[in-house]
Amino acid sequence: GADGYVHVHVLIEHQSSPDKHMAFRLIRYAVAAMQRHLDAGHKKLPLVIPVLFYTGKRSPYPYSTNWLQEFDDPTLAGKLYTGDFPLVDVTTIPDEEIMGHRSMAALTLLQKHIRQRDLAELTDRLSAILLSGYLSSPQVISLIHYIIQAGESADAQAFVRALALRVPQHEDELMTIAQQLEQKGIEKGIQKGIQLGEQRGMEKGRQEGEREAALKIARTMLANGLDRDSIMKMTGLTADDLAQIRH
Repeated sequence: GADGYVHVHVLIEHQSSPDKHMAFRLIRYAVAAMQRHLDAGHKKLPLVIPVLFYTGKRSPYPYSTNWLQEFDDPTLAGKLYTGDFPLVDVTTIPDEEIMGHRSMAALTLLQKHIRQRDLAELTDRLSAILLSGYLSSPQVISLIHYIIQAGESADAQAFVRALALRVPQHEDELMTIAQQLEQKGIEKGIQKGIQLGEQRGMEKGRQEGEREAALKIARTMLANGLDRDSIMKMTGLTADDLAQIRH
């Protein structure tokens, strides 16, 4: 290090029964030892050499002590952990591009999950995105409208309200949308009521019209001397109906 010494630590671990994840455990211990070294005021990491003493019955020791072998793809893991880690240097990305990325994050996510019947599952992911604050109010509003249209949620209003509770900074816009949805729901209900009323009215009108027609026919039949029983059978009118005709 800067003080002219290379700090080498030997970390000794004893084991009497083989542990499949020992190599990973050794790495964790080594990293912990490095942290302690930094905490002690040193500027550089020390070399920590993990040594495993094995005294078990099963011989030879059956597992690898190379922690990279614990990955599905040791070669890839080796590259990742011996090279530079991925870096997203926000200071060098133009703002427009960041905005693009961040809102795309929201849209991509939605595309992926929009078909979920249950938007409640989406609420978690979505509130995280909205809380991160990358989307402007108009973006949030259009996003929510998009979800409601494209999604298959039964209760969009509850979904939006739940979201509003979780995302204070967009609460006003979200509550406005929820109220619009509620209003829409009420209007839809009223519209449906009107239609039903019209249908029932038409039905009633039709029945009354049919009855009028039947009475007309019955009047002619009576005038032509047909007996009342035959008329009732043919027209579906009751004795009371016929009685009205006589008058």
